[in-house]
Amino acid sequence: MKRTWILTFALVLLASLGLAESARAFERPLFDGIINRRSPVQPWHGDYYHTGWGAPVALVVPPTAERQTNWGWGVGSTRVTPIYHQFELNYPSSGYYNRAAFRPTPQWPSDTTQFGVYYVRGPW
Repeated sequence: MKRTWILTFALVLLASLGLAESARAFERPLFDGIINRRSPVQPWHGDYYHTGWGAPVALVVPPTAERQTNWGWGVGSTRVTPIYHQFELNYPSSGYYNRAAFRPTPQWPSDTTQFGVYYVRGPW
């Protein structure tokens, strides 16, 4: 009886360790390598600024988010693109943006990228 109890306890312990191991966050070494190559050479924002702020706005999403959906008005203009950039808490200063370098949201936007809000992955 004691041997059966010890064996049952050992099996439950091993099963719980296995479940905890599989519940760990998904590691993405291939995607992280692509991020490390693309982030330094590509800006985090697009060509448009947010009309309420006068500058592009970073919408921080969870670090597990890998892709975003860009919607367009028209036939076949919906795209799924990767989110390359990651927000850093200890950035040395606030960024300076020349508003003349960006375009305002058009009166009749034809794509979600024209609203001036761009996804950036969070650091946590």
